[in-house]
Amino acid sequence: MSDHLIIFDTTLRDGEQSPGASMTREEKLRIARQLERMRVDVIEAGFPAASNGDFESVRSIAEAIHESTVCGLARANENDIRRAGEAIRPAALGRIHTFIATSPIHMEKKLRMSPDEVVAQAVKAIGWAREYTDDIEFSAEDAGRSEIDFLCRIFEEVIKAGATTINVPDTVGYNVPEQLANTIRNLIERVPNSDKVVWSVHCHNDLGLAVANSLASVLAGARQVECTINGLGERAGNASLEEIVMAVRTRRDVFPCDTRIDTTQIVPASKLVSGVTGFPVQPNKAIVGANAFSHESGIHQDGVLKHRETYEIMRAEDVGWGANKLVLGKHSGRNAFRTRLQEIGIVIESEDHLNHAFARFKELADKKHEIFDEDLNALMSDEIVTPEQEHFRLVSSRFLSETGEPPEAELTIAAGGTESHVKSTGSGPVDATFRAIESVAQSGTELLLYSVNAITTGTDAQGEVTVRLARDGKVVNGQGADTDIIVASAKAYLNALNKLHGNMERLNPQV
Repeated sequence: MSDHLIIFDTTLRDGEQSPGASMTREEKLRIARQLERMRVDVIEAGFPAASNGDFESVRSIAEAIHESTVCGLARANENDIRRAGEAIRPAALGRIHTFIATSPIHMEKKLRMSPDEVVAQAVKAIGWAREYTDDIEFSAEDAGRSEIDFLCRIFEEVIKAGATTINVPDTVGYNVPEQLANTIRNLIERVPNSDKVVWSVHCHNDLGLAVANSLASVLAGARQVECTINGLGERAGNASLEEIVMAVRTRRDVFPCDTRIDTTQIVPASKLVSGVTGFPVQPNKAIVGANAFSHESGIHQDGVLKHRETYEIMRAEDVGWGANKLVLGKHSGRNAFRTRLQEIGIVIESEDHLNHAFARFKELADKKHEIFDEDLNALMSDEIVTPEQEHFRLVSSRFLSETGEPPEAELTIAAGGTESHVKSTGSGPVDATFRAIESVAQSGTELLLYSVNAITTGTDAQGEVTVRLARDGKVVNGQGADTDIIVASAKAYLNALNKLHGNMERLNPQV
């Protein structure tokens, strides 16, 4: 019988630290429910001390999730740990994840603490955490550049204090597989009572080695991997959950362990996270990319037709491709609409909310013959923006683009309850639209990214637009979807402006 490999998903915490990837409470709940449906063991729901919004999000997830462990991150100080403890209190299964930096450069330059002080603080942190739960994880931040003797010392002390999971993060993605595997192997051999805890790794992708480092660590004895959907995360991202899970599942001849993940939920999870964050999945991404199971070469096509396993090492349907094609249309009723929303993890809080969403659905169904799950996710992402959150709103639009004439956008925009009718020209209709919006918003932002993706197939597909804006060092992503790509662009730009307008200040735990 193979060992259980624990999948610790940090999409809602480390993934959200990607510039522009901030999510609303409702969006986090939707992703958490999908992670639970996928049978993720531990969901790191956030960093409760970062802001009141983060605290409430973690608490809401703790109340809603029953099958997975809900985890809150905390620095090794009393305030952070008590905020995390209160946030996870409603959870059926709750964990506090506390950390402190252990590399010489971090201790000296960031913490300005001696090694003795760091050990003492770590032990205190475990003591505070035990007041709330027996499930306590300790991380040595920047373990990948820490001295092995010091790691042994601090891990021995926190295990004595009551830590049950020991995490060894390659925080800056500096390690190579053999190096990190040796570190894990040495720690398990040298740390007293190492058999009483679960050893974990958390790898970043700065050198493109996060998955390789994680898998090498599993072979060396780690039994928890911290990862994210689509490899989302700070800088170059984290280890990709889908790649970890399918590598272990496909190569059972190599790995002495397996996960409990329902792999058919991988692609739906990937599409949900991509839609919510506005970070598109590259077509050649392993497992969840659009081309992952496509065969262009004639030789490959011939081989697959004769015998699938000639060029495919896993089945597309095993990871969820083709599993979410149940469609609704203009003749679908309210109950079918509600039922499908529930099936994809979207909870309707009131009848008024359902009525409004159903009206939006009918409007979309008049434009589009078949409504797919991806369409519903996009529709509901727009729907959950409440009037209190929506300072800027598109009331009406008219666009003109003809040969030999400058493209023109004519918009009515509500800003703080006051409607403005504006007109502008530009190098194209999208440029004209953004100029018209700016004539009202006067935001002073820099446009960093403009991206368009078709949500589904077909000429009547909704276009999903992502706009990334920056101002005063703050970066936000805005998303908008519509069958009219210019309208979708306007929605995305206004969505980004609303995020900048709102109070979205939050602490970064690693700063």
